[in-house]
Amino acid sequence: MPLGEIPGDKSDSRYCGVETQFNDDMPQLLALNINGGFDFVVASLMDPAYRPSLMDNDSSRSGVLPFAGSDLVLSPLQWSSHVVGKISSWIDLDSEDEILRKGSEIALKQEVAWASHLSLQACLLPTPKGESCANYARCVNQILQDLNNNMQLWLRIPLEKSDDDAICGSSDNLGGGQIDSWELWNSFRLLCEHHSQLSIALDVLSSLPSANSLGRWFGESVRAAIIHTNAFLTNARGYPCLSKRHQKLITAFFNHSIQIVVSGKAVHNLPVGSSELADNHTDNHVDGLPIHPLRSYLDYVGYLYQRLGPLPEQERFELGYRDFLQSPLQPLMDNLEAQTYETFEKDTVKYIQYQRAICKALLDRIPDEKASSVTTVLMVVGAGRGPLVRASLQAAEETGRKLRVYAVEKNPNAVVTLHSLVKLEGWEDIVTIVSSDMRCWDAPEKADILVSELLGSFGDNELSPECLDGAQRFLKQEGISIPSSYTSFIQPVTAAKLFNDVKSHKDLVHFETAYVVKLHRVARLAPCQPVFTFTHPEYSNKKNNQRYKKLKFEIPSDTGSAMVHGFAGYFDATLYKDVHLGIEPSTATPNMFSWFPIFFPLRTPVCLQPGSPLEVHLWRSCGATKVWYEWCVTSPIASAIHNCNGRSYWVGL
Repeated sequence: MPLGEIPGDKSDSRYCGVETQFNDDMPQLLALNINGGFDFVVASLMDPAYRPSLMDNDSSRSGVLPFAGSDLVLSPLQWSSHVVGKISSWIDLDSEDEILRKGSEIALKQEVAWASHLSLQACLLPTPKGESCANYARCVNQILQDLNNNMQLWLRIPLEKSDDDAICGSSDNLGGGQIDSWELWNSFRLLCEHHSQLSIALDVLSSLPSANSLGRWFGESVRAAIIHTNAFLTNARGYPCLSKRHQKLITAFFNHSIQIVVSGKAVHNLPVGSSELADNHTDNHVDGLPIHPLRSYLDYVGYLYQRLGPLPEQERFELGYRDFLQSPLQPLMDNLEAQTYETFEKDTVKYIQYQRAICKALLDRIPDEKASSVTTVLMVVGAGRGPLVRASLQAAEETGRKLRVYAVEKNPNAVVTLHSLVKLEGWEDIVTIVSSDMRCWDAPEKADILVSELLGSFGDNELSPECLDGAQRFLKQEGISIPSSYTSFIQPVTAAKLFNDVKSHKDLVHFETAYVVKLHRVARLAPCQPVFTFTHPEYSNKKNNQRYKKLKFEIPSDTGSAMVHGFAGYFDATLYKDVHLGIEPSTATPNMFSWFPIFFPLRTPVCLQPGSPLEVHLWRSCGATKVWYEWCVTSPIASAIHNCNGRSYWVGL
């Protein structure tokens, strides 16, 4: 059964599976666990006693293998919906023993082929046995190249701590905690060329690494978290529970659509009839069926899930945009469509901030004794369908100041709506509509206040500097620009999904494009740093909108190694004095959804070792007809300079 139906949750993370022992009666195995409350089983498909080297020649020639029954024992829907195949754990493809190594290769290919035949959604691969996994990765890569369906291969990786990274718990981690298990995963996926069907199943043990170390995994392709029963504590009533750090981790897994799998034997002696678990349970039975021995663990995982509650309204709105790459708007080259205007206009928080800024500007310019006699000239440049015109007039009403408004808009379709709005609201005597590009318009008078919403996800990436430079000539020398300044920011991120989505296009252009994306499955590896700042009005004689910035990032020492797939970009804008809006994570305006971050991908991801700084270079270049960005990494290794001369991505003037 689902862990809990939460409104607005469309993810697959509300299902919980169970790792099982081999059973050649698959229908019975499935019935036992599904009736016990679990949604799927992680089950061995081949008898663990099977070894290719032990098969005699006759049976080898016949091709008959000791699988768990035929494909007919379950329906195709049962196989695909309720079974994850578990590849035999004895397999060791990097063994010094040649017989074991060759037998492992035969068995691996046989088992994955059978799982693919059954149309399973996923197969769990055993953890690499030693530090070297080259041959194992080679065999898996061969399989991935030949797969003719969308079956995922989950590589089992223990979520290990290193000896100097112990936080709590016992020393039950696999391999003795001598290596960083992320290094194991990274080596394997590099050998498999970042294949999109290779994912991770994390073994969650009783000891956890540091929060920074854990954070790396949320940018990787983790599909499942296998929680071992011995990772659970016992509460005062004798029932299993998890430490606060484990609880926080599981909640994060839910938020990232990572499925939970319970593994191991029941290690808690539950007091029968002493809790709500025993309510409606008689003689250790539910509805006539025996209680699953791991049911209390499942119930606790379900409790953690249901404790999340419904998604906030903003997150429900953004759900469909998570990790979806979009090309940034071209506001000068293209006219926006009604649907785009509609989406932006719903962002009430943004317009509340603009109204606050305009109120403060009006109060600063016009003292109370002149409120009824002085009219402020306010120009909205890039008026769209009028939300800033409305915010300006509401600010005038709130402050008791008089306004004369010019609404300048180049999109003829939006101008039609503006005329209708002005007529509907009775603003004819206050608002003058100008159907023109702000850079070409000859204003009949100069403005006291210039208001615009030309900002992009990276601040200047929708050509706000160029547009406002063109409009500045009709702003009075002492006039106010809203916004008055804005700064872009970047930070390195792990973003395996985004990298694979870009890679799937198999061309250079997509790796040299900056995308707008609602970042979700990412790991933010270091705090943001400022990149480019623009101020308005700008009266310098040496005004130039080209920029260059060199940045150095250092990830926290307890993070361990990490993979940088690209850079997340944000902005923060000062509208007027202390009124700001932005999406830079540490200062982001709450509940505002007009802008998603921007993502600058790297053609070749960079592996960052602990203590090794990441040196990044970013350019904003301007030509006669376009503006573009170029970016590269120079340390710890040098990357190519991306988007040289704007060959792949630019914003048209």
